[in-house]
Amino acid sequence: MRSWKVTKLGNPKDALELQEVDQPSVKKGKVLIEVEAASLNFFDILLCQGKYQEKPPLPFTPGSEISGIVREVGEGSKLEVGQKVLATPGLPEGGLSEFVVAPEESVYVVPDSMSASEAAGMFITYQTAYYALFYRSQLQKEEVLLVHAGAGGVGSAAIQLGKAKGAKVIATAGGPEKVKVCEDLGADVVVDYNKDDFVSVVKDVTNGEGANVIFDPVGADVFDRSKKCIAFDGRLLVIGFAGGRIPEVAVNHALVKNYSIVGVHWGLFAKRNPQEVRRIHDHLMDLYHKGDFRPLIYNEYPLEDVPNALEVLGERKSYGKLIAIP
Repeated sequence: MRSWKVTKLGNPKDALELQEVDQPSVKKGKVLIEVEAASLNFFDILLCQGKYQEKPPLPFTPGSEISGIVREVGEGSKLEVGQKVLATPGLPEGGLSEFVVAPEESVYVVPDSMSASEAAGMFITYQTAYYALFYRSQLQKEEVLLVHAGAGGVGSAAIQLGKAKGAKVIATAGGPEKVKVCEDLGADVVVDYNKDDFVSVVKDVTNGEGANVIFDPVGADVFDRSKKCIAFDGRLLVIGFAGGRIPEVAVNHALVKNYSIVGVHWGLFAKRNPQEVRRIHDHLMDLYHKGDFRPLIYNEYPLEDVPNALEVLGERKSYGKLIAIP
């Protein structure tokens, strides 16, 4: 089978080598999956460069999210051959391969109506958005939700889940194409941050009250300015720092304006509460059946084009999820 291997550290085009390797064997507690689609994430680039917090020994296969068909199960498995699933294979044998063996606890059944690309592209983003909105911020119907980077993977998930809850969603995006993406996802108001000040728009839309919940995967100046348009008793969700700079907080400001700064570390939550992750997955599948969301796919690439696809991802000009198809 074909499998991408990071054979040396560097940018993906220099670090990755497509190799012919033996198909992995299955042991108890493991599942063999024929990969139909694999999601590409920004941290795959960091893994190639040796800049991610995990630094597996060389050579290794990146790829943390896949979907496919169960082809073999270990003894005593609850899964069945032929089932359609998504999975999160762990390093050093990630998902950018034609077949993967994954621990059964990291495999989740998906409906036949869900495309392979949708299944591969939804797990981390929708789980993160769900955990942030419904566990950490307790978003309520008719509250105002401000979603930054709304055309991104996790931002697009937050828009759709916020609308499913009945919130009024304001999204930010850069440029007319991404603004249109957010509008198509259902955002009530979209701010092109290249032209307009989101703080002013939020205040105008809310009659000066501000946003009840702010979903921020950007950090940097976006976080700093978000504090200017958060409502009384608001919740500012810290999702990540795509903007590069990790902002500092004057806690007296949170006291004076009476808002909460809420950390969202879904990975730690998932390790500590695996059964809750399954419950969230089941609820997400219900919402998918109802048509409340559809994972946003930017483009599909053949497996051999993964380095080029990661370059597109690294330029941050895409939206939604980029998918590799073996």
